[in-house]
Parts: sequence; structure tokens; C-alpha cells
Amino acid sequence: MATAPLDGILVVDLSRALAGPHAGQVLGDLGARVIKVEAPGSGDDTRSWGPPFVDGADGAAYSTYFLSCNRNKESIALDLKSDDGRTVLRELLARADILIENFRTGVMDRLGFGTSALAELNPRLIQVSITGFGHDGPEGGRAGYDQIVQGEAGLMSLTGSGPDDPQRVGTPIADLLGGLHGVIGVLAALHERERTGRGRVVRTSLLASVVGVHAFQGTRATVAGQTPEAQGNHHPSIAPYGLFRCRDGAVQISVGSERLWQAFCAAFALDPETPGLATNPERVERRAETIAFVEAAFAAHDAEPLLELLREAGVPAGKVRDLAEVYAWDQVHAQGLVVDVEHTALGSISLPGPAIRFFDVDGTGETERARTRHQAPPVLDEHGPAIRAWLAGPADGAVGA
Repeated sequence: MATAPLDGILVVDLSRALAGPHAGQVLGDLGARVIKVEAPGSGDDTRSWGPPFVDGADGAAYSTYFLSCNRNKESIALDLKSDDGRTVLRELLARADILIENFRTGVMDRLGFGTSALAELNPRLIQVSITGFGHDGPEGGRAGYDQIVQGEAGLMSLTGSGPDDPQRVGTPIADLLGGLHGVIGVLAALHERERTGRGRVVRTSLLASVVGVHAFQGTRATVAGQTPEAQGNHHPSIAPYGLFRCRDGAVQISVGSERLWQAFCAAFALDPETPGLATNPERVERRAETIAFVEAAFAAHDAEPLLELLREAGVPAGKVRDLAEVYAWDQVHAQGLVVDVEHTALGSISLPGPAIRFFDVDGTGETERARTRHQAPPVLDEHGPAIRAWLAGPADGAVGA
């Protein structure tokens, strides 16, 4: 039977909200056993985030926010201020490969689970800490929520219709990037542990994760001495690249090379050597002129035939879909980006699926090797009794539920 890449790895997920839970979910998608530790009674903060909520067969209301970031996990409710809760957590961590936490700096120490204590308890444990602004520095203890960090890390200054219209990204991108960078650190530490036999402390933050993906906007600031600003749906360094109006709506195009500019102009009987528009630097400098030039060519076309014409010309193009269209799209389903799971209270539900696929290759071709059955996000303490029973068994007992 094919196995997932992280089969046999045990993750204890103490995190809540989104950054840490997203990291745990990705590790679960990769095959790890992920045990989510939650507060009795209330559980993860996101269990109460909504609407929307969905009514379960048990009469409870379930947050779709929580459902988005907790698939492929088990849940156990532990009061970490009690002797019993700390004892169970200690037993879990003694067996674990990875710990994920996103408490504010100092909380783990106060609970008796500081980095040194954990390294002594389990020298192979990889400790992953995700904070808002970093664990040290002048603002190291500061609470960090996604939109606050999007603003503080400069992302909102780059997003919006113009410099006077800062906008947040439509998903909690700082949280999600924080989780992904946590996973990257985990995978590197697991690889290193094969050589050293010891775990490591891995730290990242929402701040670091956003600054880490500034990409060319960052080097505009650090190297070119510019302060980038929001400029709507057009690329700051490539033109034409963005959203352009046509007769019945709009389409997006990306003319990322002079070869593509030649092909684009040929498709619409335009002169690629039009004065002031012949090269990309000229088109960027004269952005308004370039937009007008393109939209004049699009004005006689409806969106769908226009997209076909662009495809035939070899010019990358697309439309803007709403999420209902995205989740109905056959390409999304073909990529495994929707998974059906059986929830304890909600029955059969569909969730956004994992973004990575794995294949084995031999002389006969490729065979997909992936998790074939996904677990629904758990109800609070759904697996608590089973986890306690497992811990009461042999210390080298099999991992897995």
C-alpha cells in the first residue's frame, strides 16, 4: 500500500486561530498524525468565528472558518493549567516528533514547557514557534493578527487602487504564509535530524513571512531606493500586464517579453513599434498610454471570444472567477483541490484540498502516491478517549488512529 511522505511522524499541535493550525493541516496532508490540543469547553478560537456557521446533527453550530484549517487532525481537550492536562501533554510530547505552538513569547515557559525543558524531555523533538512579530527584538512580545501585520509589514501599502487606498489581501495571507514557513522549517529540521539525531527549535513570524515574500518590491526599496505604492490591477515593472476592459467585461493578460508583445500586436493588427510603446521600459513609463492602447483594441470584443483569440496568439490570459466558479471548475477538481470528507456532526462535506501532489516514477510511467482518505476537521475532544488509551499503552506502541 502506498504511503504518504510523513507517515509515522507525530505532530502535537498546540496552536490556535490560523497560522499554526494551517501548518498542522499541511503536515497532516503530507501524512503525519496530527493531534490538536484544545482548551476544554471552548476549543480553538476559530470554533466561534463566524458567521457562516453550519448546523450539525447534534444541534451545535460549526464554524466554516475552523473547517478550513483543521482537516486531517485528531482533537483532545486538555486544561494546561491542571496537573492532568500537563501530564497528558508531557506524555504526548515525549513521543512526538514535532510540536507546533503560536503562543506569545513566554507562555510556554510559564506552563513548564520551555525550550530547554522540552529538549530534555525529548531530544529529538522539533519545536516550531510561530509568533506575530518575532520572539525577540524591541517588539518581540507583541500580539500579531493577520490584518495588523499586513499593514505593519507593508503589504497593504502595495495593495489597492492607489497610494491613498490601502487594502488588505482577501485571504489572511500573513497567517497562511506564517504556517507555510513553519512547515518549511519543520521539513528542514526533520532532514537534519536524520544526520544529527537531535531536534531543533524553529521560529518564524507573520512579520518575517510577509517581508520574506516582498520579492522585487523589496529590492525596489533596498536597492533602487524607491518606495513602492499600490497601483491597482497593473504590474509595476511589466506592461501590459493586468486587468483590461473589453466590450462586456474584463480580461487579464500578461505580456512578459518582447516576443509576446510582438505576438499580441500581431493578433490585433497593432504596430509593435508604436512610438513610446516599443519596449517594456517605455510601456511601464507610459502605463496610462499602454492601458488605453490595449483597451482600444479590446473594445470591439466580448470576453470569451477575446480569451480564445489571446490563447490562439499564445498570449497568457484569463478571467476573474468568483469562488463559486472556482470550486465548480473541472481543472480545480482534476488537481485534487476539492476533497470530500465525512464529518461526525455535519455528514458529507467538501473542503478545499491540499496543494501538493506526489508521484512515483518507474519504467511504465507515473503513479500518484498520496493520501487517499482525508479526515474531516474534528469536533472538540473527539479523539480524547482514544488518545488517552493509546498513551496508557506501551511507549513504543504504534502511532496512528
